[in-house]
Amino acid sequence: MPEIPKHIAIILDGNRRYAKKHMKEAAFGHQKGFEKIGEFLKWSRELGIKEVTLYCFSTENFNRDKNEREYLFNLFRNKVKDLKKDKAVHENKIKIRFIGRLSMFPSEIQKEMKEVMELTKNYDGYILNLALAYGSKTELVDAFKQMIRKGVDIDEVNEELIKENLYLSDDVDLLIRPGGEKRMSNFMLWQASYAELWFSDKLWPEFTKEDLAEAVEWHKKRDRRFGR
Repeated sequence: MPEIPKHIAIILDGNRRYAKKHMKEAAFGHQKGFEKIGEFLKWSRELGIKEVTLYCFSTENFNRDKNEREYLFNLFRNKVKDLKKDKAVHENKIKIRFIGRLSMFPSEIQKEMKEVMELTKNYDGYILNLALAYGSKTELVDAFKQMIRKGVDIDEVNEELIKENLYLSDDVDLLIRPGGEKRMSNFMLWQASYAELWFSDKLWPEFTKEDLAEAVEWHKKRDRRFGR
């Protein structure tokens, strides 16, 4: 019997183009993109998906215009605070994890992130991973640095040990990218090495429950042989 994907990762692409399409400032697109996240998570739970990873902000995004970057930081700050008292988080027992070089963010945002993770660490209903200041190559660099700091002998290094030292060790079953681009953009290169890839021309704020359901149904029909 076909199984639904246990872990979906999604690249939130197209907010700025959405704003341009509607002849608005970039902030309009980012706000709509953040609103879409809540809807997407609700749809995921309804479809029985246990784990979701969202690519929200990359290490490269720190190079954006200062005003846009500050606007996004304020959005992050407010949304992270909201998570602490979000009814859906507590009722559905959603464990929240922030992954990436979180030290790149202002200290007050880091503090809020740590509080949310501590508050939800024992929840076992669903998992939400938010990739912020994230880059897959950076993740691998940090994993190797961590192993070196631990004094791991070179002969002990294997795939399992590398996996244990990543920001996130969970394998991805289905990677979704809206926005019309067909590339990985330095996202989950290790975790998604055997993931099915599903692309949509719709911009992220335009993504619908029907789009998600279509991607899940497509995944269920795939013959995942893992090299066999």
